Amino acid sequence: MSASVRVAWIAVLLAIGAVAVAGCGGHKQKGGGTRAGGSINVAIVDTPNMQDLAHLTPSLFTDRTHIKVNYTILDEGTLREVTTRDVASSGRQFDVVMIGPYEAPQFGKDGHIRDLTPMASADRAYRLDDVIPTIRKALSYHGKLYASPFYGESSFLMYRKDVLKRAGIQMPTHPTWRQVAEIARRIDTPARAGICMRGKPGWGELGASFGTVLNTFGGTWWSARPDGSVGRAMVDQPPFRQALQFYVDLVRDAGENGAAGASYNQCLAQYLHGKVAMWYDATVAAGLLEADDSDVKGKNGYARAPVELTRSSGWLWSWALAIPSTSSKAGLAWRYISWASGPQYIHEAGTSIPEGWAAIPPGTRRSTYEIPEYLRAARAFARPTLEAIESAPIDDPGTTKRPGLPASGAYVGIPEYQDVGNQCTEQFSAVIAGRSSIDSALSNCQTIASRVPK
Repeated sequence: MSASVRVAWIAVLLAIGAVAVAGCGGHKQKGGGTRAGGSINVAIVDTPNMQDLAHLTPSLFTDRTHIKVNYTILDEGTLREVTTRDVASSGRQFDVVMIGPYEAPQFGKDGHIRDLTPMASADRAYRLDDVIPTIRKALSYHGKLYASPFYGESSFLMYRKDVLKRAGIQMPTHPTWRQVAEIARRIDTPARAGICMRGKPGWGELGASFGTVLNTFGGTWWSARPDGSVGRAMVDQPPFRQALQFYVDLVRDAGENGAAGASYNQCLAQYLHGKVAMWYDATVAAGLLEADDSDVKGKNGYARAPVELTRSSGWLWSWALAIPSTSSKAGLAWRYISWASGPQYIHEAGTSIPEGWAAIPPGTRRSTYEIPEYLRAARAFARPTLEAIESAPIDDPGTTKRPGLPASGAYVGIPEYQDVGNQCTEQFSAVIAGRSSIDSALSNCQTIASRVPK
């Protein structure tokens, strides 16, 4: 499948909102029955890597185990709503859910998902010690693993080397946001935007990229009390305003078309089609830019997440698989998780997916970076990806202490942040679209953030 066809297919799925791949992976006997092995319901996010997983499951997993996998594939925002509702309210819809470092420690602490450590430790094929330490820590609570990483990522700046070269511009290895903004405005044209930045509302959409900008500009959502609990809402403070003003101005001056609705998938599509020259987003995207069927393969450079007042920036994230405590099929669920997020899938995907070795799930295991075929295919971005993951400022993402459970530079690790982030990014996206003012958005968001219990 070509990159353009893939992107078009993803766009169709997003337009629908959610796709249930019912019965994907079923192994039928004569007469229409399913051989002994059972079935599980799995909710995953709609990205190219997860689409690959769903397509490969029948041949690489079900045919061997006779475990039928019923996938529900959802866009990022919908997935978070569905899994939070199902897991936190003790629903029984799914046996495996895809979550990240924001949910894993909180759900684990509250007993909503199973501790995977005993199963992972006993499963030799899974190789628990092979998981990259920073990713394992982000998905753990009190040293216990609650979600198994399918891929790991930080964020960095992707850019077209040929476009910058023609403009006589040299990208710094570790740029500041001011430098990036200047470059974006210089190379912006009617046919090709200078940069793509997320603008779609959602704490994990616009909130992710804006969150790292906010941190490095010295802003924060809330102050932290000495015990780590939430203090005063800080949206009305100058650093927050400066960060939001910078973000909005950059997107309006040199950003992509339809910026107020742009998510990861939309920016990916525009970059692959040559409609943007730079893109700040997840490191996992590099595997798709350098895939065998990519029109921009070999044309890209990768720089560390831009900074302003801090030494480093960038987020740490992993789409990971967890077992809700309400599932009665933990054994079957673990067999699936062990395969999908284990070293076996990584090796098999490299020779099975149409994009080739460059597009396998990255950032989860040390052994991935010892595979010769992968190192050759990923030579442009393998080292920058690992450096970004290992240097992500998890415990100290900004200039002030943060409340909640640390796990990423893109969000605040408290249960209330999901709702606050969703509501406030609606306000910020409206500013990008020109439907609201900075003053109005900040005032409304300060009110929303102030409702969080101290």
